[in-house]
Amino acid sequence: MEFLTSPEFWVALGQIIIIDILLGGDNAVVIALACRKLPPAQRAKGIIWGTAGAIVLRVVLILFAMTLLNLPFLKFIGALLLVWIGVKLIAPDEDDHDGIEGSDKLFAAIKTIIVADLVMSVDNVIAIAGAAQNSGEHSTLLVVLGLLISIPIIVAGSQLVIKLMARFPFIIVAGGMLLGWIAGGMLVTDPVFANPGEWLWMAKIPQSSAVKYGAAIAGALLVLAIGKVLANRQVSTDPA
Repeated sequence: MEFLTSPEFWVALGQIIIIDILLGGDNAVVIALACRKLPPAQRAKGIIWGTAGAIVLRVVLILFAMTLLNLPFLKFIGALLLVWIGVKLIAPDEDDHDGIEGSDKLFAAIKTIIVADLVMSVDNVIAIAGAAQNSGEHSTLLVVLGLLISIPIIVAGSQLVIKLMARFPFIIVAGGMLLGWIAGGMLVTDPVFANPGEWLWMAKIPQSSAVKYGAAIAGALLVLAIGKVLANRQVSTDPA
């Protein structure tokens, strides 16, 4: 239980919760749409069981992704995807949930929630795997705790979270920069850059704390810069 006194554990847990809340808003919309035609007596069951199934599936996917991150170049690719996800947080496209069909059958609604969550959770999986990757034997606990804490917040308080993000846009910008921070640290620890005894044809990056923090800061600033440029471009091209 000594890990409970480790600042790194709580920082990683906080990152996972923030990522889940920022990237999980659509999941609350999916749950509402999928269960909207259920009888009132079954609606709560649909939400609970659909959410539980989605959580279990996402934990499995995240643990699988964390294993894959040990392969060469996958951290590099994951870092690029995280940068793009962070940019889209700051400069989002219009979302469309018309494809989510409600059902008046309980099991059909549960299936819709789980399948839709699977399709929409690629960004969450990559981001959480990146945040938990350096936690060693406690990474599974971090992932499970993060989901158990954040999913009820998303489901029960999605409207409050959405209102807070609308009122305080810096929350979304900070979230995008957090993903860039994780991406920078992930990229420089890719085995092809970090392992001096293998892949000798690739340039090696020192694995010092200064290099990792510098890369994390660079990733956060890169997401901020690209996101702001795209957001300003969207404003300038919108019809008056």
